[in-house]
Amino acid sequence: MKSLWNLQVFCSVVEKKSFVAAARALGASPSAITRALQALENELGALLLARSQKQFSLTPAGEMYYESARSMLALQQAAGEQLAQMSAAPRGWLRLSAPHILAERILPQVLAQLTQRYPELKFDLRISDILLDPVQEQLDLAIRGAFAQPSELIGYSLWPYRRYLYASPAYLARRGTPIEPEQLGEHAILMHTAPRVLKSWNFADGARHISLNLRPSHRIDNGLALLRATEAGLGIARLSDWLAQPLVATGQLCRVCPAYRLVSTRGEDPELHAVSAQRHLPARARLLLDALRAMRPGGS
Repeated sequence: MKSLWNLQVFCSVVEKKSFVAAARALGASPSAITRALQALENELGALLLARSQKQFSLTPAGEMYYESARSMLALQQAAGEQLAQMSAAPRGWLRLSAPHILAERILPQVLAQLTQRYPELKFDLRISDILLDPVQEQLDLAIRGAFAQPSELIGYSLWPYRRYLYASPAYLARRGTPIEPEQLGEHAILMHTAPRVLKSWNFADGARHISLNLRPSHRIDNGLALLRATEAGLGIARLSDWLAQPLVATGQLCRVCPAYRLVSTRGEDPELHAVSAQRHLPARARLLLDALRAMRPGGS
């Protein structure tokens, strides 16, 4: 177990790029982290990190050993998961990230259901509209919306959806209801700026595609805040159908430019998905993915 701890320390220092950050992530003191790394180097008879006063870098031996260390930790975790599946219900910590809007509408219910079925299951949840790196943040899963980014991460589909423009009845009563995308230049546009600022919005209506560079009246980096601002009448926003359609049904929001949906530059609809750096997901992570798929909301 001591050698396993030393491997965890080494990998965490490399991934966090900091002894202090690694200590914080592992719940240990910086001095304990230093001792563990020295013990590993003594055991291997090789210098893994070249240290200076304020920084460090991987030695050639360290670069080679890091990949082996990650593989050994992954194998140990997979073996532990297999034993746990044989002997007991899923337990332990599941570390994940999710966007604000999912944490508002669906994720709390899913987590509550899972903990009722598996009382020894625990969740370490990071709520952020920024795309967190599962490797750097040591996450089992990172749940994301929109479109998967090219990377070496393993992707898991949850559900597809569509995006439309929405506004409150109060806003439309004041400013009128645009029917065509070209009319949007006369309106207050709310733009979601996380995880990135969009250069253009792409509208699709059957065979017709329009790309517009719209100047936002307000920019918001939080999906939940964007929804609340739209409900309050601040302007017109691009929202997911699974999120906005229940509010349309109750009269709190209205579709704008209703014949058009918003797509990628290649004409694709977005998808809620998860990514992981692990090729063999823990059983508790697979349970969460299955539970989210089962809670897939209806769109329009």
